[in-house]
Amino acid sequence: MTGKKKIVVLPGDYIGPEIMAAGLTVLAAATQGTDFKYELIECAFGGAGIDQVGHPLPDETIQTAQQADAILLSAIGGPKWDQAPIRPEAGLLGIRSALNLFANIRPTQVSPAQIERSPLKAENVTGTDFVIVRELTSGAYFGQPRRLDQDEAVDTMYYSRAEIERIMAVGFQLAQQRKRHVTVVDKSNVLATSKLWRQIGQEFSNRYPDVQVDYRYVDAMSMDIIAHPAQFDVVITPNLFGDILSDEAAQITGSIGQIPSMSIGVNGPNLYEPIHGSAPDIAGKGIANPLSMVNTVAMMMAQSFNENQIAHKIQAAVDYVIAHKIVTPDMGGNQTTASMTQALVDFIREEN
Repeated sequence: MTGKKKIVVLPGDYIGPEIMAAGLTVLAAATQGTDFKYELIECAFGGAGIDQVGHPLPDETIQTAQQADAILLSAIGGPKWDQAPIRPEAGLLGIRSALNLFANIRPTQVSPAQIERSPLKAENVTGTDFVIVRELTSGAYFGQPRRLDQDEAVDTMYYSRAEIERIMAVGFQLAQQRKRHVTVVDKSNVLATSKLWRQIGQEFSNRYPDVQVDYRYVDAMSMDIIAHPAQFDVVITPNLFGDILSDEAAQITGSIGQIPSMSIGVNGPNLYEPIHGSAPDIAGKGIANPLSMVNTVAMMMAQSFNENQIAHKIQAAVDYVIAHKIVTPDMGGNQTTASMTQALVDFIREEN
């Protein structure tokens, strides 16, 4: 491999910088002695962007991100900025729109070492390994008009055929690389947008005859994820439904602090981020779970750089610390962020 890869780092707020530091420490250990070379470029974003320039998504950050090979984002937001004219979370919507990151891919996998931490019975959760493909730049979060008055409020849920087709293409193509099973989530018994989702889903079912397709209303899906999660492979969902279902799915693993995600666009860099929030209540205490960021780094190495060996090295280290209960309090352990990170690094170095 020639040339350094440019990775834009958005450290985030509260525990964000703590887990970002852990992820980058593991990245350095996993890439040591390999041909993979990279450059880290740190930019302001979220609450840090507000503090520095008065906006959660500074122009310089967007310009730098557009030239990156990948973007690594940590958790943002928190009570410090609750009264800010523009909240940190607006930066997320802004960067997704600016980079046209229309698809969010979030895996839910329960390894044998995780089963005892799951809130579900072992027989229900065993074998769980599915991916939620969420449309990210349209639907209720972006539709216009949007209005809030003293006595009424309006939100608009809008989808075009093109927006639905491109997210369906991502999901069906991903299914062909996995277990060839797609579940389309909608509310087509009520919503016009969902009727269009289901119609286009059926069209894609005809285009991909090697993929098994079924359909769930979102309320039924919320029950099935809890009752029988192992039946799913690739789940394709509109923005609003995906926001809710993906957090529900994450809890199956026993801790939301383990799950990575990836947002992709038509072209340009992918954005990688853990799914949890900035956890102001534990910020600075040194007990934040670094696994979501570490798993996010592994996903970045595999998906943006095709460095599967490095990704597998990181994932093996994660499996090791979970199996040996070298984990932070949210996972039932007594480790600090630093000691858990060091255990990951030590495992990687020993395997090298």
